[in-house]
Amino acid sequence: MTVLLSILSALAYGCGDFTGGLATRRAPVLTVVIWSQVMGALLIIAVQPLIGGEVSLHSWLWGAAAGLSGTAGIGFLYYGLARGLAAVVSPVSALIGAILPVLFGLLLGERPSPLAWIGGAFALAAVILLTVERTELKTHVWASLRAGLISGLGFGGFFILISRSGNNSGLLPLLGARLSSIPVMMLIALMSRRPLALPQGSRLWALGSGIIDMSANIFYLLAVRSGMIIITAAITALYPAPTVLLQMLVFHERLGAVRIIGLLLALAGIVCISVG
Repeated sequence: MTVLLSILSALAYGCGDFTGGLATRRAPVLTVVIWSQVMGALLIIAVQPLIGGEVSLHSWLWGAAAGLSGTAGIGFLYYGLARGLAAVVSPVSALIGAILPVLFGLLLGERPSPLAWIGGAFALAAVILLTVERTELKTHVWASLRAGLISGLGFGGFFILISRSGNNSGLLPLLGARLSSIPVMMLIALMSRRPLALPQGSRLWALGSGIIDMSANIFYLLAVRSGMIIITAAITALYPAPTVLLQMLVFHERLGAVRIIGLLLALAGIVCISVG
């Protein structure tokens, strides 16, 4: 069940990134993120009564902390992509975001099987190959490395913090995450005088990405509650794979040899983890 839920989480994260990317073609990134998060919060409000859970300060605080950490991850990722080198920012962010929960799992005493470790190694290698982009390395290398590192710490922090919210809290920690991140995003938008309204042509994609992204969070939370965070994080980190496949199917982008190898490693990693 942990593997299946983690795969669903990776698929949803990848599809959410793809639809969010379509929205940002016609609207400012920050505006898209705000509305996608609002839609995600509404989804939790609608679904939570069906799942139930105990309301506690503990779950709210862990969720709020996770939301702030994830917001920092998004902020530094977009900052790095806008001012630095995507070929440096994206792989570093994805890799750190995957490694941090794995190290945390080790501290908790989790010990996957040797075959699962091999699968995890394949998955981490796949993350790098799937996110690397061709570009000319001229300037801003260190700035891009720094932005990618902080972004990865933010994403990894989200995965760790939300996993500590308690198994009896339902989906309330995810609502807490959104209630802490949305005001921060809106404050940044107001201070930077960014528009809050979504232009026509981007609304469906932005709101859809919010639903898909929150679905990914739900799958991740259920996965990490049912098994080891090491396994969940390693598989969830493969979310660039569905994004790459959607770009190929929709935009007819050619897959270079590097990304083909990345997809094969991702598949091999999932098989090894499932069998192990």
